[in-house]
Amino acid sequence: MEHFDVLIIGAGLSGIGAGAHLRTECPGKTFAILEGRERSGGTWDLFRYPGIRSDSDMFTLGYSFRPWKEQKAIADGPSILNYIRETAREYDLEKEIRYDHKVKRAEWSSEESLWTVTVEASDGPTQLTTKFIYLCTGYYKYESGFTPDWPGFGNYKGTVIHPQFWPEDLDYTDKNVLVIGSGATAVTLVPAMTDKAAHVTMLQRSPSYIVSQASQDTIANFFRIVLPSKAAYAISRWKNIIRQALFFEASRRYPDFMRRLIGKGVRIELGNEHLEHHFEPRYKPWDQRVCVVPDADLFEAMKAGKASIVTGNIETFTENGVRLTNGEMLEADIVVTATGLNLKIMSGLDLVVDGATVDLSTKMAYKGMMYNDVPNLAQAFGYTNASWTLKCDLTSKYVCRLLKHMDKYGSSTCVARNNDPTIERTPVLDFNSTYIVKVLDELPSQGSKHPWRLHQNYFKDLSMLRYARLDDGVMEFRVAAAADNSPT
Repeated sequence: MEHFDVLIIGAGLSGIGAGAHLRTECPGKTFAILEGRERSGGTWDLFRYPGIRSDSDMFTLGYSFRPWKEQKAIADGPSILNYIRETAREYDLEKEIRYDHKVKRAEWSSEESLWTVTVEASDGPTQLTTKFIYLCTGYYKYESGFTPDWPGFGNYKGTVIHPQFWPEDLDYTDKNVLVIGSGATAVTLVPAMTDKAAHVTMLQRSPSYIVSQASQDTIANFFRIVLPSKAAYAISRWKNIIRQALFFEASRRYPDFMRRLIGKGVRIELGNEHLEHHFEPRYKPWDQRVCVVPDADLFEAMKAGKASIVTGNIETFTENGVRLTNGEMLEADIVVTATGLNLKIMSGLDLVVDGATVDLSTKMAYKGMMYNDVPNLAQAFGYTNASWTLKCDLTSKYVCRLLKHMDKYGSSTCVARNNDPTIERTPVLDFNSTYIVKVLDELPSQGSKHPWRLHQNYFKDLSMLRYARLDDGVMEFRVAAAADNSPT
């Protein structure tokens, strides 16, 4: 049976970053990257709908160790995918990736201090062993997207598409398109499809906060001219980290002020007071993720008459479109259900510890990356209020610190233990998006106190993950049998 020091699960943005960190910080470690699909890139290879892009700037979504060199800070999907694959080549990771390797089960043996991982590969099932598992599988189900069970949905005779599975041969030239949703995917699709469609209508049940941001970061581009590449990237990255943090904190502390500020920005961009109510959410800023549109493209499409927005509830689908509860009919040749994802932690992996199946809904997240009583396993999970990679970079560095600490003291096992009876369990996510709320009971929890509480704050996590003690009284280390006299 083939053995590795570390198995990384997933070859997307997080998994490639994890491999690069291991390559540079733990050069003596053997590792493999197991990817269930035929290609690397994860989200940025799977999603191929028109206009696919990031809603985070690439100075923070990019890796801390590899500068983003393109002019556009709000980058399109193909550019991000190219960046991920270039990173894999630069750090010689391609040879470590095993494609068509779907991890189905992982069994931990405390007696052996070892994981046995069952994989469904293209040439049949196989097993691997590893000392440590690092999950970089994202947070949603790749096989299906979330679509509500609308009345009369089966009556519709037109074309229905979920953005997660965009057909390459779709021709929407001169078609009337109805995009259902108000999140990041919807606000990306609507302006992108106006290039060919006769008209694009965005139907939302309730408004979202939408802010416009320049696709090019002029300050960062100036730094590139006057500073070396790495220095310019580092400064631009910190500038944007601080900007994101200030925006989020201001939204939490002064929600009414930020609501008015965002609304003022919409009025300036839209220039049509009759449409303002479509951009006035009932909830506070950052109760759900704030949508970013580059160069006000959504508002420009609406001002040009190429796109429109409707707020209302669907009563039923008809053969030609949908009828709303207020009686309004929206006819469409194509309906795009930009209604969210199906959340799926660990990509559906069956986890077993010493013969007992792990129920993740009973677990608490330690420092946002490990789970109580689950040894030698970490998971990359990014921020919901900032760029995904910011947290994943910190997690990868922490994992490397942890592995080196275990090597130094001869430890074979690390496991977080919750021995504080005063810690209360709270939901792991505080967003009220429908696709999140419907599965919260199935997800691990966070705790009411450090180190079980998720900060969603880069500066606090930087201090905790980069510089705080590893042996913090919660993380328990077990010394390998061959090194029983080593300090812990």
